[in-house]
Formats: sequence, structure tokens, C-alpha cells
Amino acid sequence: MGSARGRSVAVGIAAAGVTLVVGAAGAVHFSGPGGDSRPPASVAAAASGPATRAAGAEPLRPNRVDGADATTGAQGTVPGIGSVMSARIPRDALQVIVASGADREANTNDVTLWQRANPDARWEPFGAPLTGRNGANGWTFAHREGDLRSPIGVFSLTAAGGKLPDPGTGLPYEYRPAFYRTAAPQGQPMAEAFNYVVAIDYNRLPGRPPSDPTRPMGDQVGGDIWLHVDHKSPTRGCVAVEQDALTSILRWLKPTAHPMIVMGDVADLAADT
Repeated sequence: MGSARGRSVAVGIAAAGVTLVVGAAGAVHFSGPGGDSRPPASVAAAASGPATRAAGAEPLRPNRVDGADATTGAQGTVPGIGSVMSARIPRDALQVIVASGADREANTNDVTLWQRANPDARWEPFGAPLTGRNGANGWTFAHREGDLRSPIGVFSLTAAGGKLPDPGTGLPYEYRPAFYRTAAPQGQPMAEAFNYVVAIDYNRLPGRPPSDPTRPMGDQVGGDIWLHVDHKSPTRGCVAVEQDALTSILRWLKPTAHPMIVMGDVADLAADT
């Protein structure tokens, strides 16, 4: 689904004194007295769960950027990914998901998984290529709230969650069925879209649960960009794959491998300048 927040469902929690507003993207946003978007300390602590950073840890960042720790040379290059995007993959990343559309207008894509034993090893494919979906209007470098386009770039994957219990992922997992609801009637594909999600660290705080509403770069550039279950139609900005495939991906992902997703159209992903 992705960055839309136009329609929401409010769920009152009298004991906590807050309202949980479930956005169209499926993420939960807290609204307290006077419109305060911050949850009470007890609710915030529960939402942060195991993904909370320890004191003195590296500051949270909205997403990865170019840096001296990036890989260089053919040995450190994921097949099909040019020097521009390769420079944004940290050297310590040992798992990469690539979602590649035919062009910027495409709303379907090829999804491949890559892994390596260590930062100096060659990237090897993991599993078979998959078919995915993305934003209804394709891809963009300048994603805006509601534009129905998926952001192009390289983003870390640091938290997961869903309506269903943890399938065995190594990522911090937020099992909160009420947080991942959609407007579709039960039994229709849309109702299953958020059975499992992996938060894509676009305009969010890495390591926080997918339901965390914080958008460090502001609401205007969108957010709630997830890897979620395919609902048989284009998304609002997310990347979607079949549930069985996403289950396998969740079990494959490991925080110690610093997993990343590289997403966009073929030409932009392969660019060298």
C-alpha cells in the first residue's frame, strides 16, 4: 500500500487515554488529548518492543546514504546494480533484496535476493527470482505523499510485523493484529495485505516497529513504505510479493547481515553516473 493516509479507522483505548488511528497504509498512528501524536510512555514502550536501541548506540537515521563504508569494485557489486546505487550499499551488508521494474512507469517488478559470506565475498543469488508489484504510477526519485509511486533508492530493512504471528524472522517483529488492518472485507486479497510486512527504511526511524508514525523528513515526502503481501493489484508506494515468498524472505533476513533493499527501474538501478 505505502504512503496514503487519506482514510483511517479509529480504535479507542480508554485505559490508555489514546486513540489508535489505523491509516490506509495499515500503520497505526497515536492520537492523544489535544491531538498529540505521541503515545503515553506505557504505550510507547510496548510499541518499541525489542527494536529499542540501547543507550550509546548509533543514532537512528531516516535511510542509508553514500558513505566511505560502501562497497566498490566488481567483487562488491550486486549483478544489475550500477556504481551509483552500489555506493549506497554499506560494506557490512551481507543480504540485499533487489526490486527492479522495466521502466519508471512500471507497476510490476522482478524481485531477486542476494547474499554473501563476508564483505569481501562475491554476491550469490538466494532462491528463485520472484514477481512483485509496486506503486500504481511506477517509480520516482522524488516520492510525495499520495503520488502512487514507489521511491527509488537503497534502504535498510530493520523491523517487521504483521497480523499473523512471527513466522520465524530474525528481525524484531511486531505482532499486533489490530495495527495492520485494511478496509477490504475479510476473504478479499486486500484483507491479507498486511499479514506480514517488512518496514522499508524510507522516511522512518530504522529499528522501530513498522507502526511507528515518526517521519523524520516530514509528511510531505510520504512514508509507511513496506514490503508486504501481494493483494493482486498495484500498491500505493510499497513493494508486494506473494505471501509464501514473503514468509521465506522473513526467515532469511538477519539483523547481523544488515539487510538492504535496492528498488527502482532497471535503468536507474544500473546507472554508473
